[in-house]
Amino acid sequence: MKYVIVLGDGMADEPIEELGGKTPLAAAETPNLDILSKQSEIGMVHTIPDGMKPGSDTANLSVLGYDPKRYYSGRSPLEALSIGVPMKDTDVALRCNIVTISEENVPFEEQTIIDHSSSEISTEDCAVLLKAVADELANEEFQFYVGTSYRHCLIWDKGSVIELTQPHDVLGQVIGQYLPKEEKFRKMMERSYEILVNHPLNVERKKQGLNPANCCWFWGAGTRPALVSFEEKTGKKGMMVSAVDLLKGIAVGAGMGVAQVEGATGGLHTNYEGKVTAAVNALTKDGYDFAYIHVEAPDEMGHQGSVEKKVQAIHYLDTRVIGPLAGQLKAAGEDFRMLVLPDHPTPIRVRTHTSDNVPYMLYDSTAEKSETWNYNEEEGRSSGILVERGHKLIERLFEK
Repeated sequence: MKYVIVLGDGMADEPIEELGGKTPLAAAETPNLDILSKQSEIGMVHTIPDGMKPGSDTANLSVLGYDPKRYYSGRSPLEALSIGVPMKDTDVALRCNIVTISEENVPFEEQTIIDHSSSEISTEDCAVLLKAVADELANEEFQFYVGTSYRHCLIWDKGSVIELTQPHDVLGQVIGQYLPKEEKFRKMMERSYEILVNHPLNVERKKQGLNPANCCWFWGAGTRPALVSFEEKTGKKGMMVSAVDLLKGIAVGAGMGVAQVEGATGGLHTNYEGKVTAAVNALTKDGYDFAYIHVEAPDEMGHQGSVEKKVQAIHYLDTRVIGPLAGQLKAAGEDFRMLVLPDHPTPIRVRTHTSDNVPYMLYDSTAEKSETWNYNEEEGRSSGILVERGHKLIERLFEK
């Protein structure tokens, strides 16, 4: 028996008037989920422990079976693991997003945050901009490291875990009240804006109708993580398939394999097919028992506030990941159990994460079921099944 989790990041949502009162998951064309749901268990799961902030860090730890209350030490340290940043026990890692702020002729603190991803900027372009910042601001206390797309890392020597605001929580708002209270970070953010606002690459981006990546935004501070081995914990040898450093970092910390998929960007037009190939090869050729396929696109489209693109991202998840994955495993003669779910909702209405329960679907290729439901939020709630401790859900996957 092989085991798979397909994680549509931020896929859950609220009913939307534009979709006739349906959620994007219910409205999207999902022919494969429609078929598989009839042969599956569906229910709801609470992935964000009470009292913790909703985010892909805590939620994906839960889905992988790690209680965030016990194992979570901050988001950025997990990403630092992925990109090979050497962390001392006295280091603090912070996420360094390169975001878009408004470029109005007003003081820095009166600018507005426009886009947390700078039009989904490429890693190559963003690395050029980060180097421009690091060349002036890096020193013995602060070191910058390139991550993926707009997501990068700052290591603070002998730092402390400070409270910082996630940029995607305050889109469209004036930044002043959300800037760090620590003066050194406020000054670094303002100076990064001065360095980047007229950078030739940003001048060219604006000519192309793209948002300029014109300001560093720090958040997600944390200390070096200590996860127990996934294989020792579950008895399963696992492979992570994801474009984003957070998920890769969790995998590194848990001793899982990490697939390198060319063209996997975390955006709407990522290499879905390459992710499926990597997972199938891991399960059928390389001796892995478990694959975790993470798709970032629904979350990114939720942050953008695009109903159309979020629906499209879910359609791609169904037709370019779930359908081909199930088909290829069956063609290889593998029995498998597959869990499909979001990590958290990213509702279009608020354009950020919430802690609401999310729907899951558990399919077993060897079980005969004949249900009438489809997989979505409403049907998940009506099933009457609620897994209240999210880190226990994976035990249902591994029951056989």
